[in-house]
Amino acid sequence: MSIPPVDTDRIDEAVLALLYLTLHRDGAGDPAWRAWKTYDWSALDRLHEQGLIANPASKGKSVALTEEGMQRCKQAFDRLFVRQS
Repeated sequence: MSIPPVDTDRIDEAVLALLYLTLHRDGAGDPAWRAWKTYDWSALDRLHEQGLIANPASKGKSVALTEEGMQRCKQAFDRLFVRQS
């Protein structure tokens, strides 16, 4: 199967928006917002390089969002998935 060139910026935005669906806080007192990291590793690595999430290469099943990552996560979710009335 041949895959056409893709816009990784749009993929990263969609992954960031989907992280919003699994946001949670760790019950152990961690103040950071976390999201399950069940997405493409390349996209998660790019989000980490942009400073939006903590290093996804950890043993944990979730990844912490930075302050900027949390803001952009919500914005991307609203822009891509919220119906406008």
